Amino acid sequence: MADAAHEHASAGTPPGALQHHFESMAQQKDAASLGMWVFLVTEILFFGGLFLAYMIYRWANARAFAHASLHMDIALGTTNTAVLIISSLTMAMAVHSAATGRRRLLIGFLVATMILGAGFLGIKAVEYTDHIHHHLFPGPGFHYPVPAEAKPAELFFSLYFAMTGLHALHMIVGLGILTTLLLMARRGRFTPEYHTPVEISGLYWHFVDIVWIFLFPLLYLIGRHLH
Repeated sequence: MADAAHEHASAGTPPGALQHHFESMAQQKDAASLGMWVFLVTEILFFGGLFLAYMIYRWANARAFAHASLHMDIALGTTNTAVLIISSLTMAMAVHSAATGRRRLLIGFLVATMILGAGFLGIKAVEYTDHIHHHLFPGPGFHYPVPAEAKPAELFFSLYFAMTGLHALHMIVGLGILTTLLLMARRGRFTPEYHTPVEISGLYWHFVDIVWIFLFPLLYLIGRHLH
């Protein structure tokens, strides 16, 4: 069976890239892409539950949620949004570089994407530290300057930490994936005929970026009209 798999692999395909249970590289790529899309659909359902909970509680506590959002640092949130948009560009360029066989550019764009991802997490850590310092972390130590809105505000921050924390966890996983891709790229494992791991990892990275595009206005911008 290994010999048959070898026969189906093209000359530019690294040894061992074609798994024995696939007949061709095209079939293997289609299966991998389908698997990633199915996974992303389950992720949409996962995040969708949190978004739904947020929308329901925001509808029930509209003014308190708007006031609570004023405690978000709009400058840091905007910076992080720009960082992730740029990281989507560098990830797309990494996929293009892999598809065209430009190994050095692939490595460079992967490193750039990782730096931007790490920068996003660093800024998020600064935000979390500031919220904790001002006693805005849900729990026994939570303190809100407007006592009448303390309970709905605590609910807002509970959803804030849950949603952004889950998003940050996905970013950390993404950085782990990019590290693996970087090691593979340095070893010359990707060619124009075989770069599926880079392509499907790009789908994951773009998904994580899109989630933030929805989180940013929901958490940071809903109270701006109160100024």
